[in-house]
Amino acid sequence: MGDGRSLGSMFGLVVALNTPKAVILVLISAVAGVFNGVAGGAGLLIFPTLLALGVPPLTANVSATVGLVPSYLGTVAGLRDEVLAQRRRFVLLTPWVVGGAAVGAALLLAFPASAFRAIVPWLIVGASLLFAAQPLILKRLGRLSEHHRAHLSVLYAGTFGIAIYGGYFGSAMGIMLLALWGLVLDETMSALTALRSALSVVLTGFCAVVFALSGHVDWTAAVCVAGGSLMGGWAGSHVVRRLHPTYFRAAVVVIGLGTSLVLFLR
Repeated sequence: MGDGRSLGSMFGLVVALNTPKAVILVLISAVAGVFNGVAGGAGLLIFPTLLALGVPPLTANVSATVGLVPSYLGTVAGLRDEVLAQRRRFVLLTPWVVGGAAVGAALLLAFPASAFRAIVPWLIVGASLLFAAQPLILKRLGRLSEHHRAHLSVLYAGTFGIAIYGGYFGSAMGIMLLALWGLVLDETMSALTALRSALSVVLTGFCAVVFALSGHVDWTAAVCVAGGSLMGGWAGSHVVRRLHPTYFRAAVVVIGLGTSLVLFLR
């Protein structure tokens, strides 16, 4: 993979994309894109894969963010009717998402890589446990009416806070959004998934521009992730109403906790 320091690595893409590592990354990214289309959590697969391929933690995080933008575009394309039905909420929540993403991206770039390495295992543990607890969280969907007095404050503040996390790390952000919105929005899972995917395009797209300008993106890795995740995101959108992601969830949790253990022991 490239060094993640400049756009100059783009000139090596034609050669690099023919390597076995690139093929593996594309295939894993396609599976991760399906995760995003169904429930989110693709970063928990992409991030440890990039680490295993020798990409430094900070570069792996920003490259995964850039590369996963197409996965959300694929899901949006597959759920375009549901996305159009959510356009009012999309407009209302976009400023909160962009604001949070800006804070998170700034925090990520402001602190040295050593600080990121210290906190990332805890972030992965938290995201993995949240991912594992999704069935319990989803049992509470619809219990708070959209007309509840605390609805708007919880919706806006919660979305802003999760967007900060998304700009800083991102993995399992989609699960966090579904958990929050499921408590305050009276909508089906497919509608919430459509809204999550549309706003994730905004968040990851904004962060992608910031990270690209920062020079921390490994473009070889990002392009591999983008190609695979686009196909996976589109496929995931078509199974979101049919597939219960129990087995996917178990695999992601095991990979996430395993990665955390390795990072803790380093």
